[in-house]
Amino acid sequence: MSAPELTVWYNTRCPVCDNGIDWQRRKLIELVKEGRLAFKDINAEPDALKAYGASLDDVRRRLHATDADGKLIVGADVAVALWKMTPGQGWLAALLGNPATRPVTRFAYDHFADALFSWNKRKGHW
Repeated sequence: MSAPELTVWYNTRCPVCDNGIDWQRRKLIELVKEGRLAFKDINAEPDALKAYGASLDDVRRRLHATDADGKLIVGADVAVALWKMTPGQGWLAALLGNPATRPVTRFAYDHFADALFSWNKRKGHW
């Protein structure tokens, strides 16, 4: 079996992240069943992305993914990749992932992710 088109690593201990990925997974269940998409809990395999230089806290802070070629994708770019795969969300990928808006998308995502990471640490979601 070949590698999934996208393997998304996320923090299941973050209630916001876990609910968001669960919602997205339900929309993409057919791709998951076909093995074209995988969602993985970084807490179950904390060293999974170590070869890429990504620590456990890096993945707890921002979504990380690998594509079928083994390329690492981080943050807002993972969200855009998921939107491209999700029926009815291609418009969102086109709007927020195009060359003109992607820097703003990354900026907004990174600031939200940093705030969420800090909140999770304060609340003990580890």
